Amino acid sequence: LPRAELSAGTERARRGLNVRAFQNDIGSETGFSICSFKNNFHFSGNNFEIIIIDDGSPDGTQEIAEQLQKIYGSDKILLRPRARKLGLGTAYIHGMKHATGNFIVIMDADLSHHPKFIPEFIRKQKEGNFDIVSGTRYKGNGGVYGWDLKRKLISRGANFLTQVLLRPGASDLTGSFRLYRKEVLQKLMEKCVSKGYVFQMEMIVRARQLGYSIGEVPISFVDRVYGESKLGGNEIVSFLKGLLTLFATT
Repeated sequence: LPRAELSAGTERARRGLNVRAFQNDIGSETGFSICSFKNNFHFSGNNFEIIIIDDGSPDGTQEIAEQLQKIYGSDKILLRPRARKLGLGTAYIHGMKHATGNFIVIMDADLSHHPKFIPEFIRKQKEGNFDIVSGTRYKGNGGVYGWDLKRKLISRGANFLTQVLLRPGASDLTGSFRLYRKEVLQKLMEKCVSKGYVFQMEMIVRARQLGYSIGEVPISFVDRVYGESKLGGNEIVSFLKGLLTLFATT
């Protein structure tokens, strides 16, 4: 049976199963996320490894990761820091360099994406032998908790515009909780050129363009308890520009 890999990237990075994870997020919440991840797999018979990518954050992420290494062992918790913040795409690439499995799950490690959904991703992948399994907030019993009306309208509006212009065949284009075949993720990283919030959308659009199969699992997204969203006017303008670029080029 082939091995699988779980990579949790938060820069905002199976069949038999070896799980690999890379996480890069905020202070104590990273610790909670890792512990929750471990609890979801500890009794499942799956072997796992978590790779933590810390981009020189001042919130104590690296120190917490070192403490977790002492608890769970350096064979399960691998710390792979970088000197400074270099962006989401490069965090994915950095994580893939250190990961060894066949599948990668990318998720926010601040518990906005709960690890309890990962077994459902794996089951879905097995059911349809999908190249990508995407978590969706806008299908079935999926949902969003903790956002104000403005943020919900922006997210819904972004997804609606994307559906109309690009017809990607997936219900949630702006979310980042996804499972990828490792070779598929590598190929998409080579093709994608977008930055910021458009990046996740382009990943799905390019996947459809290249003929990769996509399955979906409804998830509950819970807004972070600590920290603030980076979504502002500049990000919205950047998103619209990126959307129009994809519309013109795909």
